[in-house]
Amino acid sequence: MATYLITGGAGFIGTNLTIALLAEGHTVKVFDNYAGGKFEDRVQEGAEYIEGDIRDKAALVAALDGVDGIFHMAALPRVGYSVEHPELTHDVNVNGTLNVLQAAKEAGVKRVVFSSSSSTYGDQEVFPLKEDGMEKLPIAPYALHKLIGEHYGRLFAALYGVETISLIYFNVYGPYADPNGAHALVIGRFLKQKSEGEPMTICGDGEYFRDYTYVDDVVRANILAMTTEKAGKGETINIGNNNPRSVNDIVKIIGGESVFVDARAGDGRYFEADITKAKELLGWEPSMELEEGIAKLKAHMGLE
Repeated sequence: MATYLITGGAGFIGTNLTIALLAEGHTVKVFDNYAGGKFEDRVQEGAEYIEGDIRDKAALVAALDGVDGIFHMAALPRVGYSVEHPELTHDVNVNGTLNVLQAAKEAGVKRVVFSSSSSTYGDQEVFPLKEDGMEKLPIAPYALHKLIGEHYGRLFAALYGVETISLIYFNVYGPYADPNGAHALVIGRFLKQKSEGEPMTICGDGEYFRDYTYVDDVVRANILAMTTEKAGKGETINIGNNNPRSVNDIVKIIGGESVFVDARAGDGRYFEADITKAKELLGWEPSMELEEGIAKLKAHMGLE
């Protein structure tokens, strides 16, 4: 059994990862400043919760005592928010990530698994999106921040011997997501609106396609990335469902009234993941299709 630190571990994906790691018998430390709010249902018995900010390297180093690996998930992740607040989000997402890597080096932590984003690809004309050989052209500050994090991971592996892997998430959804938060905003928000008898608000024309990926699959990818012997040199690995669906598709699956509103700045039209690398290096592929995943999330939320 190992000891792991999860930055941002009180968030949506971090909570699901904490549950999985504890179930496997690992020791889990959660490092979070609760920027997204405190949610009592996310607190997991058996985990150690440390309130701190990733921009505070001294606090990170102290929290890393006895830690074997870091899952770095902490971020200010909303694309639109980064457009409105580029300086603040840069400070957290870029300087904070550098602090995590520096702290890992100083504390002798073996491996860091970094949560990146499909937004790093920007608008592309060739699909599916492949990690290697494509020029990434981010169209929002948040996407740029995550791309910088990927490169920092590569450099720390090459220059300082800290094993790193960047997992590129494609629109994660599932239990413990904040319907008002950044992750799986569309699905979570739609289910919340439906439960409150409100119409689902579709941005733009609804023909925005994403590779929606259930959180359990993402958690499994993280654990495999932490333990694989086939990677650790700064690789970037797509974690997606390999089956893009539109916002309009989600509305049809959930069912109910909807209304169109203005499109959001910084949103790409289409994202589809090539997951060949995940299969080769992690032995991973998705197990949950969108219809089944939404049904599970409905059950978790106590909906029909």
